Amino acid sequence: MNLTDNLAAIQQRIKAACDRCDREPNSVTLLAVTKSQPPETVRAAAELGLNLFGENKIQEAKAKIPLGPGKVRWHFIGHLQSNKCREAVELFGMIQSVDRLALAQEINKRCETAAKKMPVLLEVNVAGEASKFGYPPERLLAEVKEINFLTRLEVQGLMTVPPWSAEPEKARPHFRRLRELKRECEQVLGAPLPHLSMGMSGDFEIAIEEGATIVRIGTALFGPRAKMKQRAEAD
Repeated sequence: MNLTDNLAAIQQRIKAACDRCDREPNSVTLLAVTKSQPPETVRAAAELGLNLFGENKIQEAKAKIPLGPGKVRWHFIGHLQSNKCREAVELFGMIQSVDRLALAQEINKRCETAAKKMPVLLEVNVAGEASKFGYPPERLLAEVKEINFLTRLEVQGLMTVPPWSAEPEKARPHFRRLRELKRECEQVLGAPLPHLSMGMSGDFEIAIEEGATIVRIGTALFGPRAKMKQRAEAD
């Protein structure tokens, strides 16, 4: 893995995608997904100028974040159980995966105790996949106002994980639908939502073309995770 080369290639691809849809490259934030990556790799990425990192698991984050550079920001991007909200509020500067009203209420309660405000994104299961978490679109629109009333939360936008496909173009309708849902949520709230977190290593260029403001990239930046490498070597 050459982290410097990988980052340069990703930045160039972000710029090219922005050029295609007449956007400024600085309108897209690269979130480095550090699942299974050691603290040394986080530090190396930070030295290259990356300052936003994402973790999927609370337990891994608890072990890793204290060993990482203090100047970086961390977002939680995995499924969050209610009994882990206290730790999530302590560790992260944003929770991108709020997928139900009860979870939002629990985060709000933990933020009250910590005297903290928490920016959040609402995760949407745009494709209605049974295997994935996330708001069904109709329930999102029914509950977004109530979540927005929670005084310790700042609803800043939406997040999604589309169905996996070897063809990135197949993700476009799902990204487009999330953009439309953001607009519908803005109409319900009467206020703008600044963020769309969508697009990963295989499809982030399509996501940018459809309006992503945060792209979550792990494999294209750090290379295949250890378990994936072992599986490939065994085949």
